[in-house]
Amino acid sequence: MLTEMENRTSVQEFTLEGFPTIQHLGKVLFLVHLLAYLASTAGNAIIVTITCADSRLHTPMYLFLSIFSFVECGVVSAVIPKLLVIFLLGRQTISFPACFIQAFVFLFLGAAAFFLIAVMSLDQYVAICKPLHYPTIMNPKTCFLLVTACFALAFPLITGLLVKVSLLSFCGPHVIPHFFCELGPLIHLSCSDTRSVEMLALILALFIIFTSIIITIIAYSNIVVTIMQLPSAKEKKKAFSTCSSHLIVLSLMYGSCVFIYVKPKQTNTLDSNREAAIVNTVVTPLLNPVIYTLRNKQVHQALRETICRMKISR
Repeated sequence: MLTEMENRTSVQEFTLEGFPTIQHLGKVLFLVHLLAYLASTAGNAIIVTITCADSRLHTPMYLFLSIFSFVECGVVSAVIPKLLVIFLLGRQTISFPACFIQAFVFLFLGAAAFFLIAVMSLDQYVAICKPLHYPTIMNPKTCFLLVTACFALAFPLITGLLVKVSLLSFCGPHVIPHFFCELGPLIHLSCSDTRSVEMLALILALFIIFTSIIITIIAYSNIVVTIMQLPSAKEKKKAFSTCSSHLIVLSLMYGSCVFIYVKPKQTNTLDSNREAAIVNTVVTPLLNPVIYTLRNKQVHQALRETICRMKISR
């Protein structure tokens, strides 16, 4: 009985399994994911730097984009370095506190990113559908409150859930069938009754993801109606091109998260969750800088001028 109680309460570390079926391709996958990680981090860092450096980009749209890029850097940096080590050296151990810290950073920033996407969609809606009122509505105070609300809402939701998960008993095995401390596989390792935790996780996932989806759909539906009323075919094409590229990235992000989190049972889908998580942690952070701003002429001009100033200063 004493031994059983010690096993239930004295978990020191977990083992991250990674991708055992393709581990023989580890060095190739390490190189591919390293390049993707560097590219996505550099792209998002460029957006943040340019937005801070160029006064012409001190607008609500670029403020939200720079904060979103900063959050994306945090999400990928919480997960990808460990994945790279797994590809290079095989399955890796992670301590109990480090595992929950990683899970918190990933889920907290991920939840904040979904709320930020909703805010960015509202910003697009006001800019396109109510352009005359845009400066009044999206003033600095409103922008600050919206950004603060995104993080203030995400923090208690994710903290409460992870505190509840950390109080579960883990009797072994301690192998997480994933490449990071993802919530579903972590809950499945527990020998406690996890029904209430699974239900709480599902409710929070539904609230966070579908709040963002509904706001985005309503905003873009109104944007499409407004675009259809534009007199110029060239203006319509340009507006639709911008919106469609945004929606492609949003579809990838929403789709993968719905697949991973919005289901009551995850027992038979842990393997497929790993592939979906790659989309969230590698693909969309890589696409976001390209889709949102690096294809924007205003950003291109600001980037060129920043590079020129750096050359002159030398």
